[in-house]
Amino acid sequence: MNRSDVIPSLVLSAHALARIAAQEAGNEAPSAQWRSLGILERRGSLRLGELAQAARTTQPGMTRLIGSLKQAGLVDRAADPADTRATLVSATAAGLQALADWRSEMRDTLAPRFSGLDDDDWTALQRAAEILAVHSQESNTTGDAA
Repeated sequence: MNRSDVIPSLVLSAHALARIAAQEAGNEAPSAQWRSLGILERRGSLRLGELAQAARTTQPGMTRLIGSLKQAGLVDRAADPADTRATLVSATAAGLQALADWRSEMRDTLAPRFSGLDDDDWTALQRAAEILAVHSQESNTTGDAA
C-alpha cells in the first residue's frame, strides 16, 4: 500500500468496523447519536449549531436528533447564559453511560475478529491508535471524530 493510501484506508476501515459492530450487536441507534454524544463528552456543553457543525450535519437534523436524545434522557437542553436566545446541549450522566456501554459493546462484538493477532500486530495497532488519537484532536482538524 502506498503511503498516500494509508490514511483513507484507515478511515474507511474504521467506518466499516463501526457499521459491522452495530449490525452484529443489533444496535439500532443511529451513528449520529454516538458521534454527537462523543463530541459532547469531549467538548462539554455546546450550542446546537456548534454541535451540528462538529458532527457535520444540518442544524435541523441536529435539532431532530437532540429532540429524540432529550426524550430518551441522554442529553439536556438549556438556555445559554451568555445569550438566552441560544440553546446549549449537554450529555447527561445517562447519555455518557450509554456511550460507554456502546463502546464496550463495540469492543466485545469486534474482539473475535482480532483474536488471532500476535503481539507484534497488537503493538502495531496500539501505536496506530495512539497516532490516530493525537491527530484526531480538534486543534489538528476542523471537526470531531466519534
